[in-house]
Amino acid sequence: MDDDWPARFEAVYRETYHQITAYAVRRCDSPQDAADVVAETFTIAWRRVRELPPGQDARLWLYGVARKVLADHRRSAARRRERSVELDTEMADLYGSSPDSGVELSVIAQVFGSLSDDDRELLSLVAWEGLGREEIATMLGLSRNAVRIRLHRARRRFSRALDEAGVRSTTESRMVPAGRSL
Repeated sequence: MDDDWPARFEAVYRETYHQITAYAVRRCDSPQDAADVVAETFTIAWRRVRELPPGQDARLWLYGVARKVLADHRRSAARRRERSVELDTEMADLYGSSPDSGVELSVIAQVFGSLSDDDRELLSLVAWEGLGREEIATMLGLSRNAVRIRLHRARRRFSRALDEAGVRSTTESRMVPAGRSL
């Protein structure tokens, strides 16, 4: 096994690259940021290849690494934003205000964005990554029961927030803003 670590890394990389990339893309503001997160995740995996767990646990281990890399990336971005406030103010004074992003977010996306980071992460791991409670527990280093409870609470908070925003759930489990038809 010691001599076979490059092949092991290649196999894990091939098996998980698209999943880790999708994980990062859905959590980053830009494709470039996602590419940075993925690159750093696999750089760490390369350096720690001998620590990679066997089988499907390697994928969960990489999700955990990507989660930490993403947290570091967000902290760095926040520090950069703080340092650039003065420049942003000066540019706005010189050139006037411009629309935030030109993209109007839906009510559901706004409600989802208002959830805590932990709630969004749990709900995203289920909905976007397709992970089950056992896999989430392994990834986050929690018990399956703790994940079950946290997931239940996150879903309840999301549901309450949707209700407060006037979003109702249809029988087909699709969410639509109140007053709108499908």
